[in-house]
Amino acid sequence: MVANINGKAAIVGVGNTEFSKDSGVSELSLATQAIKSALDDAGLTPSDIDGFATFTMDNNDEVEVARSLGCGEINFWGRSHYGGGAATGSLHQAVLAVATGMAECVAVYRALNGRSGHRYSEGVSGQILTADAIHWGWYMPYGLLTPASWTAMVTQRWMHRTGVTKDALFEVARTTRDYAVNNPGAFFYEQPLTREAYDNARYIADPLQLFDCCQESDGGSAVIVTTPERARDLKQPAVVVKGVAQAFGKDQEQMTSYYREEFSNIDEHRIAARKCYEMSDLTPDDVDAAVFYDAFTPNVLLQMEAWQFCEFGGAGDFVLGGAMRPDGRLPTNTHGGQLSEAYIHGVNGIVEATRLVRGQSINQPNKDVSHALVTSGVGVPTGGAILGKLD
Repeated sequence: MVANINGKAAIVGVGNTEFSKDSGVSELSLATQAIKSALDDAGLTPSDIDGFATFTMDNNDEVEVARSLGCGEINFWGRSHYGGGAATGSLHQAVLAVATGMAECVAVYRALNGRSGHRYSEGVSGQILTADAIHWGWYMPYGLLTPASWTAMVTQRWMHRTGVTKDALFEVARTTRDYAVNNPGAFFYEQPLTREAYDNARYIADPLQLFDCCQESDGGSAVIVTTPERARDLKQPAVVVKGVAQAFGKDQEQMTSYYREEFSNIDEHRIAARKCYEMSDLTPDDVDAAVFYDAFTPNVLLQMEAWQFCEFGGAGDFVLGGAMRPDGRLPTNTHGGQLSEAYIHGVNGIVEATRLVRGQSINQPNKDVSHALVTSGVGVPTGGAILGKLD
């Protein structure tokens, strides 16, 4: 059974900071900037906020963010685990708070100095503080220390099963880069990617080369969630949450799940997809555009299959047929994604999905976007959300 929050909460403001490799400011400053930008977008003030939702990995305490912004009384805060799996997880918490009346105006944020500060691509050796050490201990001695190495194992297995080739991985990298080329907010603005540059880039973990991997970025992103009733009187067209879900499956681990009979199925996304479609009373045919969590190029392809936009093994042909492009079946990561805009742990993806439904993306597709899908990390406990127009 799924508790139905369809249409009971709306995103009314979105904001990003500048994305860079060295912000020169604290992560608290980035969080404050992102939330203030989202409030300005909505036509709200810090005193309107009565709740926060973010990542357990975010270093900014809600009480400090509230004081920095100049908020008043706060009566809700929540945090989601699992790195990139917390992107729509934080949105999920905000929606539940608003839908149940526990809060009326919740800021969802993520801010990090992910290049000049803590670099997540460096891996986990020496940083194990949780029970994850139990399963990491089995394969860390063999050099599997980083997200790229774990994803490479899953990708090799999936490519073996499906016959999908590097041509499809390049199509993901090139298409997202083409979108970023047009996006002044993207790190790779006006920097196209050629096949020669892609092929000649160094290997990170076979089959992943440099441009198959997301960036390390400094920056922040935020969205403001409130009631549909209040949303009608605000500055921007409201975007309602039609469906949102979190999920992990049997024998789930963080980015590996090697104990499963088949570890390349990303079962957690299949569960989240089923829940979101059921809650929203929509099908994949109703989704007009998507923002897939793209820490690595193959993540996009595996999610396309899990969210039922193509059959298992069909993602290669799907994207090579132009599905991700502006005039394609499913314009995807139109901001440039984490590969080419910035890596803000997926919250910049929620910003972009909202803009797509509003009709305000810098790369707005050549069709009306009534519904947009946005997802969270691959391999970790995860989730997704379907956004739509306010009736």
